[in-house]
Amino acid sequence: MNPGSDGTDEAGWTAPSLAVVEAVADAEGVQPEDLCPPEYESLYTAVDPEALDKLFAPKAVGTPRFGCKVSFRYCDYRVTIDRHGTVSLE
Repeated sequence: MNPGSDGTDEAGWTAPSLAVVEAVADAEGVQPEDLCPPEYESLYTAVDPEALDKLFAPKAVGTPRFGCKVSFRYCDYRVTIDRHGTVSLE
């Protein structure tokens, strides 16, 4: 995610790091900006947000990068991002 960016580009692509924070905040019943230490762990403790975003970012020619799936633990949830960029929590 670019500094100063809201995590959504002009094509409507949402950065997975932002989608994860939004999903966990929703599950916790808080606003995404309230999902911060000390009450909640930083996303950086679970995964490198920039690397996560690059993994799912559209290719330079604008086509999606499909074919991967990532799972990790964050804020007591098992977070999974599927090949379409959909975030699920368990």
